[in-house]
Amino acid sequence: MSFGGRIRAALAALVLLLPLQVAGAGDAVAETMRARTAALPMVPEQASLIGMRLGVHPDKTRFVVEMSERVSYRVFTAADPARVVVELTGLRWSGGAVPPNGLVRRVRNETGDGVLRLVLDTTGPAHVASSYIIPARDGHQPRLVVDLKPGWGSDGAPPKTAARTDEAAPAKADPPPESRKPEAQMAALPVPPAEVPSKPAQPPAQVVPAALPSAPPRPSANRPAPVVEKPLVVLDPGHGGVDPGAIGVGGVYEKDITLAAAREVRRQLLATGRYRVQLTRDKDVFVRLRDRVAIARDAGGDLFVSLHADSIGNGSIRGLSIYTLSEKASDREAEMLAAKENRADAIAGLDLSSENDLVAGILIDLAQRDTLNHSRRFARLALENLGKEVKLLPAKPHRQAGLAVLTGPDIPAVLIEMGYLSSPQDVSLLTSGDHRERMARGVTRAVDAYFRWLHRERKS
Repeated sequence: MSFGGRIRAALAALVLLLPLQVAGAGDAVAETMRARTAALPMVPEQASLIGMRLGVHPDKTRFVVEMSERVSYRVFTAADPARVVVELTGLRWSGGAVPPNGLVRRVRNETGDGVLRLVLDTTGPAHVASSYIIPARDGHQPRLVVDLKPGWGSDGAPPKTAARTDEAAPAKADPPPESRKPEAQMAALPVPPAEVPSKPAQPPAQVVPAALPSAPPRPSANRPAPVVEKPLVVLDPGHGGVDPGAIGVGGVYEKDITLAAAREVRRQLLATGRYRVQLTRDKDVFVRLRDRVAIARDAGGDLFVSLHADSIGNGSIRGLSIYTLSEKASDREAEMLAAKENRADAIAGLDLSSENDLVAGILIDLAQRDTLNHSRRFARLALENLGKEVKLLPAKPHRQAGLAVLTGPDIPAVLIEMGYLSSPQDVSLLTSGDHRERMARGVTRAVDAYFRWLHRERKS
């Protein structure tokens, strides 16, 4: 059962039990709660907007739109004023606002002719580096991802006509040919892969009339099982740019240690052929803590591993340790997510903005506990496998703290302190390629063990 499915099932059981536990609860209250629970898994007749968010990455600004069902879309840029327009056919506007971030200073919305138009007013010239849809999987709803970069593009000239990126998706009904606008009579681009592309999507080889069938018919209620994707592991090299992190013996910077280690772990994970891997930074740039979590969520990450190296006043203390989110920090995060302004984006695949405090609180608590349990499971497996390759901190190598990068409510996350830069011996090891290979081998084995366990857990 998927992550979202487990949450809904547990919520259904809890809500059905609530009327039995509340003294004096009448049949009408119980029936109302049962009706609300029964309605949770249902898909609305018309696709609706679930949430939007902007994330700033080292080399781009990412705009993500979550929706209840996959719909066709079109993206183009325009000048005077500079803006990017996202058109989503058959998507119902359900409210919401996006604070300005990165290249985008404002997001506006317009609705007409069955098309939801999201207008991203940019701070200056911007072009679409790539756009694609991540299909629904593992409790996540479909998400449209649009990556923006500064400048008009390769030629440097403002767009004379709309630079389109079209996506085919099942539609409820095609409009009559005479009602279509001329610029809309173009075929959709091929469906891109679900994983984040390293290069912008290439234009189609040919243009065919839009009247020709360009997408399969809407699947029946008995939908085939979705194609299983490789799990996405997000590696987070700590610090970077203006933030060097800890400065160790001999003047070594933590930011350099963490990036070198993340690249080696990525190399070994990719070499297995079993995983996709993304880094929150792949060069010496500064990334805010909350943005690191946002990068993992936007990409649909299945596991988040942050890499750091500690430093204290005692040079004799050395060894690796692993942090997971503490219970108290988890409770504080749940309270923050339960606030009404955060509910639409609290849990990937579930919009809680319309739920009352009781239902939203239960859902968020279940999500947090499920994620925290998975994080602890991975931490135990990591210590078991890393302990065969490198020295662990002798006293309590599994620790808990309220670290910002561990607060994603729907992605299991750990922070690995690879050693102490205040220890000359640890510094010597952490700057050694052989040691990095051994440590990465331990992390890779832990990732293998975790996803084997997760596969068995989901089958049961």
